[in-house]
Parts: sequence; structure tokens; C-alpha cells
Amino acid sequence: MISPLNFQKEIDLIISNAIREDVGDGDHSSLACIPKKSFGKANLVVKSNGVLSGVGFALKVFKYVDPGLQVNIKINDGSNIKIGDIVFEVMGSQQSILKSERLVLNAMQRMSAISTKTAEFVNLLKGTKTKILDTRKTTPGIRALERWAVSIGGGVNHRFALYDMIMLKDNHIDFSGGITSALNQTVKYLNENNLDLEIIVEARSIAEIDEILKHGGANRILIDNFSLNETKIAVEFIAGRCMTESSGGINEITLRDYAECGVDYISSGSLTHSISNLDLSLKAIK
Repeated sequence: MISPLNFQKEIDLIISNAIREDVGDGDHSSLACIPKKSFGKANLVVKSNGVLSGVGFALKVFKYVDPGLQVNIKINDGSNIKIGDIVFEVMGSQQSILKSERLVLNAMQRMSAISTKTAEFVNLLKGTKTKILDTRKTTPGIRALERWAVSIGGGVNHRFALYDMIMLKDNHIDFSGGITSALNQTVKYLNENNLDLEIIVEARSIAEIDEILKHGGANRILIDNFSLNETKIAVEFIAGRCMTESSGGINEITLRDYAECGVDYISSGSLTHSISNLDLSLKAIK
């Protein structure tokens, strides 16, 4: 998995690139009508119910834009929020507050929506051993933010990218000449390059699951696009010999049923690819 240091580097890159994109050679609206030494306050106001996410990110944005900005946090990440709540008060240069505003809102609105969706899935899984995973189906350039939001919502992060885990899916297997061939080549590659990466292999049938188990090189079997009954049979066949993960079209209606099949994980791209932002607003205090 991605290291905490590399994850922080991803967050830093997101901030620097977003400010570059948004501010360019200057926030001319603010520069034109607000004196440089004008100081003020603004509140982050909740306009939709949900689970709060992105306060930690907002603090990093404010510090990047202007270390002199001060933030009084009233509600922390992971808390349930309702319309009218005040999340935090930011104080300092009015120009700096306005320069930070759009990035803070864009990020927190999306992160809060993802955390809210994730928390709903986590609640549906209560009483089972199954954990909800995110996927690489994220918005290009801000994956770290979206993965952060999943963890705040109570979910578990899957591999961050192509470099921190091996996942042999159907096309890898077919291009490699089959499961055994793909696994043999993968184990050889990892040994030759001194890499310690977890190996997940997708199975499309009980026969492929059997082949994966007989090889013994996989850490987890991805039971992809199996029906409920097929998943039950697959989990019973695996019988604890390998970690299991279900994926493929699993939604709020079917999530619990798949979990009760006994899988260790369920991965869902819908946590990040099909959510609507949770409405937040930054309002100046007159």
C-alpha cells in the first residue's frame, strides 16, 4: 500500500496544482477591491445533511495559501452534520481567505459526499465480517483526496495505484496464457526485482478458483461478477484458504446479501465515481 509519506506528497501536489490552476497570476477580483491589509472572518456553513470530510485538508490549504490564517474548528472530520451547522471559522487576511475559498469548498463538498456514501455502506455491513473497499475509479488528479474521504467514512482503502499491489485481472490472465502462467511470471518478477507486493487474482469460475488455490501464490481471490448463489458456492469452496473479495455491480440493495456469503471484502467503485457533492458554503462574517 502507499506509504504515509507518499500519500502526503500526493496531497501536497493536489494543493499546489489546484492553487496554480485557480489563482494563476493573481486573484484580480480580490486584489481590485480589497485592501491588502484588510482582515476578516468567514464561517463554513453546512447546507446538506451527511458525514463531514475534508477539514484536515482545508487546514493544509489555508496554511499553504497563508500561514497567518487561523482556523477555529467546531466540528471534526467523520462527524454527522446537518443543515445550518458551522464547521469552522477562518480568520485573517480577506484576500487569503478568498484565494483559498474555492479549493476548500470543492474538496470538502466532494469528500463529504464520499464519506457520507461510505458510511451508508459501512452501516449496511454491521454485524458481518465484511469490509468495504474503494477502487481506482476515482477523479483523475485527486485520487488521494477521494481515498482519504473513504477512510474518514469508515471504509478501507484498496491499492492506491498500479505500483503498490499486484492485481491480475481477466485481461492480464488472458494475455499471459492463463492463471498459472500469470502467477508464475508474477512471482518470478517480484523475486527478481526484490518487491514485496500483495497479489490479488480475479477468478471467473470455480475452476479458476481451484487453479489459484492449487498454485498458492495469491494473497486474495477476486470473485468478480458472480451471482449471489455462485458467490456462496465460491466462498464455501475456498473455505478460508485465501482471503476473498467480491465486486461487480454490488449496490446498496445487494451489499448485505453478498456480505452474508462470507467474503472478507466488497469493493465498490460507486463510492467515488457516482456521487453528488454535499452542499457547503463559506460565508463572510460582517
